[in-house]
Order: sequence, then structure tokens, then C-alpha cells
Amino acid sequence: MTEINQRRADHPIHSIFLERWSPRAFTSEEIGETDLLALFEAARWAPSASNLQPWRFVYARRGTEYFAPLLATLDEGNQRWARNASALVFILSRTHRTTSTGEVRPSYSHAFDTGAAWFALALQAQLAGWHAHGMGGIDRDRAMRVLEVPAHNRVEAAVAIGRLADPATLPEDLRQREKPSQRKPIGEFVFEGRFNGA
Repeated sequence: MTEINQRRADHPIHSIFLERWSPRAFTSEEIGETDLLALFEAARWAPSASNLQPWRFVYARRGTEYFAPLLATLDEGNQRWARNASALVFILSRTHRTTSTGEVRPSYSHAFDTGAAWFALALQAQLAGWHAHGMGGIDRDRAMRVLEVPAHNRVEAAVAIGRLADPATLPEDLRQREKPSQRKPIGEFVFEGRFNGA
């Protein structure tokens, strides 16, 4: 079995899945646009139903005029540590598609596909020596306004990207949580033949 970061896989998997985690302590160093675009390039190649590629990303790099407005759309608890990120990325998905006849229809797999793109970005960040921490704590209505998101798009999550810093740089209540988290055993969410869980 694979064991890394005080995590142990119950079945044989590649080590990258145990190496990837979501820290909060970042160094505040800037990320170059080339480095950041490489993460989006990885997301670009995620699987996509009917090749619709419904994911959209809006980003702000530290030191630019866009960083503070995007940071302000995060919940206060996330702002406390995300302000030290090298970049903030908001992940959106296109909820509808336009058919060849011009009809606008719901896209039922938009969130599924966008989740795959986010994970590709997160793994590429890990491989490139960065860390990506996804966040659901967002004022979504405010984010829709600040990001000027058009109809038929939804803000799914935000991501803080940065280089790993010493946990001592975090507020005291967050220091104890600054370690890779564990996961439920697969028996709690994988069922053969029929759904058999909560």
C-alpha cells in the first residue's frame, strides 16, 4: 500500500494522490503569468461531455489591481489566510448550452466536467511545486457581480494558489489544521449493484 503525508491508501494508487493536499499557509510570493497559465493548460485537457468544455476561470495574481476585489468576495474565514496566496482563481461552469438550431438547453454535466478541470489544475499545481486550495466559502452573489458573470454561468468555487509556508504564519486556530486531511474508506461511498448509503 502507498503511504505518504501520514495518509495511507488501502489499494495501490499513484503517490500524487496522497501528496496533493490543500494548505492554508502560503509564502505571499508572486506567481508569474506563464506559471499560472500552465495550470490552466492542464485544466484545458480535462474530460468533457460532448467536448462542451463548460469550465471558465477568472483569476487575479497577487500584486495586481484585481486581487483585492476577488479576495473580498471570499468569506471572512477564507480571507484570513487566502490574502497570502500568489493567485486567486474563481471556477465557473456554463450551465446551459446552445444547440445547432440556436435552442438554449440545460447542460446536465457542467459541474461534473468543471470538477474534472479543477482537479487537473490542482494536480498540475502540485507537480509544478505550487499548492491549490479549493474553497466553497464565497459570497456567490457578490462574486457574480464583481466578476461580471453573464447568464447561464454559475460560480462553483474559488481556489487559492501559492507556495507552501511555515504553519506558524497562520492564525493560531488554523495552525492545528495545517496538515493533509484523511478520507473516508471507499466502503462508505462505493456500492455494487445499488445505492446503499446515506
